Amino acid sequence: MTSKDFIRQMEGYGLTTANILYRMPDHPTFLQTYIWQDYDLAPKFPVLHEFLDFWQRELAGPLHSVRVTHSCLIRPAEFRTIEGEIHLH
Repeated sequence: MTSKDFIRQMEGYGLTTANILYRMPDHPTFLQTYIWQDYDLAPKFPVLHEFLDFWQRELAGPLHSVRVTHSCLIRPAEFRTIEGEIHLH
């Protein structure tokens, strides 16, 4: 059975990490950090935007800033099938 993450990588998704700084609800002068990681499509990052929309809609800590890094782990151009095999000895 093929893993869901592998299929997503073959579709062009890459590992995305977001370093989210947000203000503490009770102490707005303090910043807290949260690390979010999932597979997403660069450069529009629809999965991350969905998460940030949820954050702003449901959580009390207002966002201060979001820093995003993205890495394509496997791309279709890097995946090649073997056309033949040579055995020696």
